[in-house]
Amino acid sequence: MSGKESSEITDPSTSYELNTIPKKMETHPDAFVTDINGDRGEKAGYSGENQKVDGPAANLQDGTMHRTLKQRHMAMIALGGAIGTGLFVGSGSALSTGGPVGLWLGYIFMSSIVYSMMVALGEMAALFPVAGAFTHYAARFVDPALGFATGINYWYSYAITIPVEIVAAAIVISYWDATTNAAVYITVCLVLIWTVNMFGARVYGETEFWFSAIKVVTIVGLILLGIILMCGGGPNHDAIGFRYWRNPGPFNYISINGGDDVIGGRWGQFLAFWNVFIQAAFSFLGTEIIATTLGEAENPRKTVPKAIKRVFFRLVFFYIAGIFVISVLVPYTEPDLLNGSGNAAASPFVIAIKNAGIKGLPSVVNAVILVAAWSAGNSDLYAASRTFYALALERQLPRVFRKCTKQGLPIWSVVITGLFGLLAYLNTGGESAVTAFNWLYNISAVTGVITWWGILLSYLRFYYGLKKQGLTREGFPYRAPLQPYLSWYGFVFLTLVMLFNGFPVFLKGNWDVSNFFVAYVSLLLFAICWGGWKIVKRTKVVALEDIDFTTGRRELDELEALDNERFKVESKYQRIMNILF
Repeated sequence: MSGKESSEITDPSTSYELNTIPKKMETHPDAFVTDINGDRGEKAGYSGENQKVDGPAANLQDGTMHRTLKQRHMAMIALGGAIGTGLFVGSGSALSTGGPVGLWLGYIFMSSIVYSMMVALGEMAALFPVAGAFTHYAARFVDPALGFATGINYWYSYAITIPVEIVAAAIVISYWDATTNAAVYITVCLVLIWTVNMFGARVYGETEFWFSAIKVVTIVGLILLGIILMCGGGPNHDAIGFRYWRNPGPFNYISINGGDDVIGGRWGQFLAFWNVFIQAAFSFLGTEIIATTLGEAENPRKTVPKAIKRVFFRLVFFYIAGIFVISVLVPYTEPDLLNGSGNAAASPFVIAIKNAGIKGLPSVVNAVILVAAWSAGNSDLYAASRTFYALALERQLPRVFRKCTKQGLPIWSVVITGLFGLLAYLNTGGESAVTAFNWLYNISAVTGVITWWGILLSYLRFYYGLKKQGLTREGFPYRAPLQPYLSWYGFVFLTLVMLFNGFPVFLKGNWDVSNFFVAYVSLLLFAICWGGWKIVKRTKVVALEDIDFTTGRRELDELEALDNERFKVESKYQRIMNILF
């Protein structure tokens, strides 16, 4: 769209009449088909009866995904993706690094940045709830090369995490059974993950809903237990209060010389806090997974904004309250925080429970950590396969990966992604195989943060593109607050996180080639993918006056009109359940 043409449009939400419904295909009377990206020869299909998906490049010849995920499914998928071993176990490492107040402030600070990203994603996702989400927005509002780089890196990061979570599950099981060969449990977990994902989005969504509910109930229970222990309600009646905030102290100091020394004073404490702030970013990774459900979400114009807003505040409650309890109950000098076992023994919650003299609960927590690891692997396969499918829709991968079954499953995208799970067996093949596997995983270390950065960059271009073309955000299904300032805030700090995520390696006596590689190789590969696609395909950054805000809007608005007829107004009971779940 040129600037001249855009001057004729005052509001993109009212630039056409919604008095017609797309014609049915004569050869396929059960589906509506309209042009979504006509300039690319792409199609979209939707029917209120069979719930065939709209979105970039969906077509009848290759089949389409189906809109079967309800709001509660999407909300729990996002929660399940973010509440995992990072909160139950990994938070102990962050406590050891920054101290109790440094830990808490780091997570609060990072939660505000996650909020800036989620509301920006929410506005774009509600307006264009299409398969691919942030990969599509990057290509549409910034540069097709950015869309490719974001998509391929995001796909790889979650695909390679599937075997990581499977191995984590096997390690957790060793808490009870250390004699059985780990390959047995790896096989069981892998087959279960494959099975659930092969049954499609509805089965996956329902499975994730209940497993995520287990994690949510557990973390709420642990928070309440922590408050009780803090007040002296445990078997030993020791009122801990804020004892550990005073001794050993509120902040730790950053380590140098390989951990044999520290940088003292306020500067050393600030660097320790900054290190926790960066670690916190990795704990929140997964909140954006909800965007991968857009192509399979029921009534997306209504459910997506609600799910995104509610998910964030739930995550803030679980993480901030959970981290507060951890910071109060366990001193940052506790050696078990860094025992590297990967099971409940390293969980700060379990350490607090043991210190209070409560028996039996560590096994319960270990069981939940097992559920968390398996659930995360499940979500990894779903998110990665849908991203792979979206890249095929954008014609950035071979057409075969667009193929969907009659049940709406992008079969070949799921198969090729699911094969990554077999890499879990490398962890049973000796030291060299384990080393190779770790390097494969480390390649994707900061890809999630890069994705957040790309989402905010896409939104800023989206925002300024509207302004440049004289268009208003009035009438959008959802409008992100405090724009563009909130997005600039998140964008700047995520840039700093990417650039300084490996800063400890540059401190005196800390240099390590492996750690340096882990911290920065993802940025290098992202740049190679971006630059490579740009050179090969000769793409250009989309000028603000040429950003397309029209293509696909009519079809998605018609979908919304049909959904308004199909879905009744929520009852009071449904509203209460939606708030809870």
